[in-house]
Amino acid sequence: MLYDARQITHNKTANTLNQLMTKHIIGLTGGIATGKTTVANYLASTYNLSILDADIYAREAVSVDSPILLEIAQRYGKQILLADRNLNRQKLGEIIFKNQKERNWVEDLIHPYVGDRFLEEIAVSSAETLVLVVPLLFEAGMTHLVTEIWVVSCSEQQQLERLMRRNNLTLEQARARIMSQMAITEKIARADVVLDNSSTLEVLLKQVDAAILGFELR
Repeated sequence: MLYDARQITHNKTANTLNQLMTKHIIGLTGGIATGKTTVANYLASTYNLSILDADIYAREAVSVDSPILLEIAQRYGKQILLADRNLNRQKLGEIIFKNQKERNWVEDLIHPYVGDRFLEEIAVSSAETLVLVVPLLFEAGMTHLVTEIWVVSCSEQQQLERLMRRNNLTLEQARARIMSQMAITEKIARADVVLDNSSTLEVLLKQVDAAILGFELR
């Protein structure tokens, strides 16, 4: 029988959430291409913090022949797969970033799987402090998994330029991906810590250092 990754058992969820009461869990989020990976890498290398990354679990969710990928292929046809049976991410992006209904359908498959994987990793981790890197922390309803929220931000123009350069996207494609997420102003309003990545790397990392100091004092 295929494992349905979307089902999170009540007991496992309850037990893991109880563990959250004894751990410090930073939810690191922000807009696409604002610098979350830079901050996460710095937290891991400088402060030796354990990093759990939603993007890794999301890719795992659609690995070759996974139940979720099979559902996606059934909905969109064989053209959604590459020759090696991996997901054609570019083709899927063309579909979901132009159609809210289809994006919701795909996210409703993947987000519960990602949440389940976070719960599993939190349960087995011996670390007192964890960092959950979750681009869609608010949108996916995962704020209950963290004890503190850090938002990485930058100007919209910087975000567009970085995203176009990083993902080789057109301006229209980059705008569509940014617009698919909650506005950064809303995320900032709900943050415990805001990291402004509109200046230099040195300035950003100094803010991270200050945030860690404040985190340790709380």
